[in-house]
Amino acid sequence: MCTRVVWPDANGSVIVGRNMDFHMDLLTNLWKFPRGVERTDGVNGDLTWKAKYGSIVATAFDLIATDGMNEEGFAGHILWLAESDYGKPKDSDTQLSQAIWLQYYLDNFATVAEAVEWTNSSQVKISQLFDPTGHLVPTLHLAINDASGDSAIIEYTDGNAKVYHDRAYQVMTNSPTFDKQLELVKQIDGLGGDKPLPGSTLASDRFARASFYVAHQVQPKTQIDAIAAMFSIIRNAAQPFRTPEPGKPDASQTIWQVVLDLTNKRYVFGSTTRPNLIWVDLDEVSFAEGTKTLKLELVSREALETGFAGNVSHQFRDPGELASSVIDTGVKALEFVAKKQDEFAAISKAVQSLVGKKKP
Repeated sequence: MCTRVVWPDANGSVIVGRNMDFHMDLLTNLWKFPRGVERTDGVNGDLTWKAKYGSIVATAFDLIATDGMNEEGFAGHILWLAESDYGKPKDSDTQLSQAIWLQYYLDNFATVAEAVEWTNSSQVKISQLFDPTGHLVPTLHLAINDASGDSAIIEYTDGNAKVYHDRAYQVMTNSPTFDKQLELVKQIDGLGGDKPLPGSTLASDRFARASFYVAHQVQPKTQIDAIAAMFSIIRNAAQPFRTPEPGKPDASQTIWQVVLDLTNKRYVFGSTTRPNLIWVDLDEVSFAEGTKTLKLELVSREALETGFAGNVSHQFRDPGELASSVIDTGVKALEFVAKKQDEFAAISKAVQSLVGKKKP
């Protein structure tokens, strides 16, 4: 599920690209969240905060923040990692629901260094969600990057946060874990080894290709050149439409792509089912406290037929109280089911046992 690439020295700009790979449409829309939004951790409500920074966010089903950038040029990207193991957090632990994990970072941090320091000092635990798309429990890791070109990857494989923090960590894909990806890529010609550049859709092969091409870029003359170059890299790491592999939502087609200019604060979005690129210039958007949360409707009939294209910074609209209430209820439902996973698993097992018994 996905590839993220950072180009930290694109002629004075920090450019980031990301593919979203999944086995079905995530009904992604873009949202504008202002400063001052009050939120809770989505678990027990023990961690509460008021957003310090406004942000533009790409969601899944309008419920989960999957990708985004805040007004300081700090960005984050949620990707799939099958090896994730979040453990069983205690009630006394600082916790974040997967649905709010990325949003917490966008709301509170301007730099990767700040985010890493808080992650390590808080020892934050992640509470898993129920996945409404296929009854799979999401296993995710988080990449963060900022306008200075700094980068970090946060993974949970033994219940605790493992943070890989270095400007040199430009690429992230999926399995295996990041430390093993770093070792595998050293085998590739042009990256330290003598093996030819691989061409499959395996996460390790996408990691190698993205690493190779971002390391061999010429300096762009304009922002258009920089954004075009990053699109060429992530398209090379994209996955073609195909029959999804059973039980592997990460081994699926690319459904959308984004390129971010963290220096000039531009967020470019492209769907693989629609021909038009759109972008949001964050400097043209008001994130002032007291302004409304707004939505750019990308999956509606209107958006499909009229074909949004170009600068959509002023196309965000108020979703209305009813829509906001429905979304809030949906998030709470996912979080409730996630808390009761053990109970639901026991009930399911008992039901299956009864169904499987033959009548005398």
